[in-house]
Amino acid sequence: MSASTFRFGQHIIKASAVFLQTELSFALVNRKPVVPGHVLVCPLRVVDRFRDLRPDEVADLFNTTQRVANIVERHFQASSLTIAIQDGPEAGQTVKHVHVHVLPRRAGDFERNDSIYDELQKHDREDQDVPEKWRTEEEMAKESSDLKKSRRCTAPLD
Repeated sequence: MSASTFRFGQHIIKASAVFLQTELSFALVNRKPVVPGHVLVCPLRVVDRFRDLRPDEVADLFNTTQRVANIVERHFQASSLTIAIQDGPEAGQTVKHVHVHVLPRRAGDFERNDSIYDELQKHDREDQDVPEKWRTEEEMAKESSDLKKSRRCTAPLD
């Protein structure tokens, strides 16, 4: 991959959608967020399952997820977060690349709190993955840019 693109399983992600990169991981905005601010954190190396990650990749992925969670919660003025990994097809994983969902949460955003998992399940189904439901590259680039700016204003975790 060139410096202007990233690999996310079978997808090519433009650098404009990526708002944080470390030595082993990257964070990107979601083309079809379940809630505003729903982002993904992935290892740079494409691996299908969590168990396939090396220990240094696990550490970096979780450290990066913690940084991203801090940025997203503050930027989207959330009071909580849902952080989830769908590990394998029966768990709802459709992109064959380990990724962590980070979703900002607010009181009352779902009538039943666990409905967020139903929404994640629907969100990731291939038959729901139609371009008409995707955000534009411009919308994604703007959110990524805003998160990069927000990142520079965050606490020492960054």
